[in-house]
Amino acid sequence: MYLKKFKKSIFLLLFFLTIFPINVLAYSDRIIAGGQNIGISLNSDGVLIVGTYEVNNTSPAKEAGLKTGDIIEKINGNQISSIEDMATEINKLKDESIEITYKRENKEKETNLKLYKDENNIYKTGLYVKDSVTGIGTLTFIDPATKKFGALGHEIQEQTTGKTFEIKDGSIFTSEVTGIIPSTDGTPGEKKAEYNKENVTGTVDENTIRGIFGTYTDQINKNKTYNVAQPNEIKKGKAKILTVLNGNDIKEYDINIIQINPEKQKTKNFVFEITDKNLLNKTGGIIQGMSGSPIIQGDNIVGAVTHVVVNNPNKGYGIFITNMLEEAEN
Repeated sequence: MYLKKFKKSIFLLLFFLTIFPINVLAYSDRIIAGGQNIGISLNSDGVLIVGTYEVNNTSPAKEAGLKTGDIIEKINGNQISSIEDMATEINKLKDESIEITYKRENKEKETNLKLYKDENNIYKTGLYVKDSVTGIGTLTFIDPATKKFGALGHEIQEQTTGKTFEIKDGSIFTSEVTGIIPSTDGTPGEKKAEYNKENVTGTVDENTIRGIFGTYTDQINKNKTYNVAQPNEIKKGKAKILTVLNGNDIKEYDINIIQINPEKQKTKNFVFEITDKNLLNKTGGIIQGMSGSPIIQGDNIVGAVTHVVVNNPNKGYGIFITNMLEEAEN
């Protein structure tokens, strides 16, 4: 009798183990390191207010309680996702007042916006708005199994508001570096680049504090992959970054990891200094457009360049590659 009960207990235990599996991260043990310069275009989730202006000495936005940073989602109950949609709805009404549904700090609100005619008898909203952003950066990785990619290692912010740009979708495309403006103490330099929006290489799904993420749609080269380093495998000392300083030519440059921060940090996980004389002579240190450049230590990809230390551009911050890979799965 006891034996039968024991066997039944074993069966129940196995049953529970079967229906409650342990969560396993889906990213690959070896991934493709990027380094190539990319163009980036993101479309907003709604129409973002980036400023206001007066019409006939009156501020329609102030009267309606609208502020820079608000996201317009609907006009008179109709969903909009672009400036073109917004203009269509306003022109359709030809009225002196419109009902606006907008989002502020993740809370939905409603208001009425009065339109005023300017000196040319044209209705004006008193709002400066934006529905997309475009820029350049560096691709960090592609997972060869899923074709998920990550880039930048930090979020894209809207310059006027300084807030994370909330996106509906986006794309990455080919880009070529045409020049360098070097960094100096207190002033980060930048890559100058041209890009081709028609030559799309991936779709963007997320814009987060750990980077932009999506699906790579172009052909990938699986010949060279790197082990994914766990945070406890990263060591102080010599490493390399992969980045482009001219055209499309990805090159390795020497750095030295000098500090590793606690794992609870979301983005600035370690500090490094550039030791490569060729890189320093050309860029003066970390420059804008270098964000996302993969960091390699031995046969491991350990992270990506995220930020420059502004008063000392020879130094920069890196994010753990595992933080980016985990974000890509969300």
